[in-house]
Amino acid sequence: MSESLRRISTGRYSGVLWGLLGILIFSFTLPFTRIAVATINPLFLTTGRAALAALFAIIVFAVVRPQRPNKNQVIRLIIVAAGVVIGFPLFTSLALQSVPSAHGTVVIALLPAVTALFVVIRTGERPSFLFWVASIAGAIAVIAFLALSNGFSGFSLPDIFLVLAVISAAIGYTEGGLLSRELGSWQTICWALIIALPVMAPLTIINLAVVPLSQDPIAWMCFMYTAIFSMFLGFFAWYRGLAIGPMTTVSQVQLSQPVFTLIWSAVILGEALTPDILIGGAVVIALAFTAVRARVKTTTPLSLSSDDANTTE
Repeated sequence: MSESLRRISTGRYSGVLWGLLGILIFSFTLPFTRIAVATINPLFLTTGRAALAALFAIIVFAVVRPQRPNKNQVIRLIIVAAGVVIGFPLFTSLALQSVPSAHGTVVIALLPAVTALFVVIRTGERPSFLFWVASIAGAIAVIAFLALSNGFSGFSLPDIFLVLAVISAAIGYTEGGLLSRELGSWQTICWALIIALPVMAPLTIINLAVVPLSQDPIAWMCFMYTAIFSMFLGFFAWYRGLAIGPMTTVSQVQLSQPVFTLIWSAVILGEALTPDILIGGAVVIALAFTAVRARVKTTTPLSLSSDDANTTE
């Protein structure tokens, strides 16, 4: 491993840096999903990208023999799969059939706060007062500037799907982050994908038989991105960051995702970057940075397991 990657893996803010890399990869997901669902059935998009990512996971495991999860870890991996392999992709795909990417980002912006809530419930981490102030302010700022920039049409069925997507992802992020300390970061998402494969593969075949395939090559390129990067490689970095922790701090890096997503929406979908977006983005990044710097008090050790540390070499 190069010296620069070694510093990222072992430095003071290594968890934050790995988390930021994962979020950067995830920030393309909504725009590309929006493009894909225009011609690809959302159910096929959900099952197909999970099945394809699982094939990559099998290839990785064929080369590197991982630690096998025990029964308790298998149950927890099912929870991860239900949250990030099935729930989040399905609900966002259904929602983005009817609403633009920017509208979806308004609700998805709640993910850092919801993830932190699940982390506090699930673990012994107790964030400081400044952490909560910065996090809540950041979430409010994200929602406010997106609402002002793009308009908020009210609480509709797509919004319900997006809220369910947030809850699904928060649960999957929390449990996946904890498992990453035991099984390893990339091993966790690989196991979750493989566990979901017996369900996703048959559903993919059924969807192929029932729904005509899209003839749009751009839509298929977006599909491939969501399978290889959003569903697979992005979690290598994201779960690595959560495993290093503190999880409540790393989770707040997600506050930057709406800013990234709007930038990609402007470049890819042709949306204009207004002064409001630029100013709002600066505010959100500043609040996210404050949350990251805020001291986090924990009641349990947050050290990375030796097995996971060895996988980065």
